Amino acid sequence: MKRILIIEDDKSIAELERDYLEIDGFSVEIALTGDDGLKKALREKVDLVLLDLMLPGVDGFQICKAIRTEKDIPILMVSAKKEDIDKIRGLGLGADDYIVKPFSPSELVARVKAHLSRYQRLIGKEPQNDNILIRGLRIDQASRRVYVNNHEVVFTTKEFDVLTFFSMHPNHVFSKEQLFEKLWGFDSLGDISTVTVHIRKIREKIETDPSNPQYIETVWGAGYRFKG
Repeated sequence: MKRILIIEDDKSIAELERDYLEIDGFSVEIALTGDDGLKKALREKVDLVLLDLMLPGVDGFQICKAIRTEKDIPILMVSAKKEDIDKIRGLGLGADDYIVKPFSPSELVARVKAHLSRYQRLIGKEPQNDNILIRGLRIDQASRRVYVNNHEVVFTTKEFDVLTFFSMHPNHVFSKEQLFEKLWGFDSLGDISTVTVHIRKIREKIETDPSNPQYIETVWGAGYRFKG
C-alpha cells in the first residue's frame, strides 16, 4: 500500500484529501504544520507528498527544497495562489506538479496515481547501458547519478529523466508539447510550462554558461535539441 503524506494547515481540506485517497486504497498521514510535515517527510517512509505552500512555521518552498536534498519521491504542491512566479519557483525547487485550489478530488487522485505510476516505472526500469558519456558529462543510468567533469551534481527524478531522454536522442529537435507528452505522459492534467522550468534547472547544473548552452540548445520556434 502506497503511503501519502499530506502537509496542509487547513484541517478540513486535509481530511477531504485523505478520505478520497483512502477510498482509492492509499495509506494517508496528515501534518498540519510545516515543521511537523518536514519531520515526517524526512524521517518516515513516504511514497508521495502533497504539500501546501502557505504553512505556519516552515513554508512549502522550504519543505520542498529540504526533501529534495534527501529523497527522490514525487512532490505535488497545492496552493490557492495562481501567480506563475509561485508555480515556477515551486517546480524549480524540485516539485513534480502543482495543483491550484479549488480542485476536484478526482483530479487530485488522478494526479497522485499518475505520478506514482510514473515513478514506479522509472525506478523499476533496467537501463540497456549503464553510462552515457558526452563531452565531460556522464549519466549513470543504473544509479541515476549525473557527473560533470567527474563531479557529481544532484538531480531530481524528473530532471534526470529529461536529461537522459535528451542524451539518448542527440541532435533531434523536440517541441515542448512532445517533451511533455513523452516525459510526463498526462498532458490533460499538467502544465506545459514545467518543461521550460526543468530545462532551465538542468542547464544551471551542467552548463558552464547556461545562457550559452553547449548541451541542450534552444531551436527558436521549434523546441529544444541535445547536441551530441
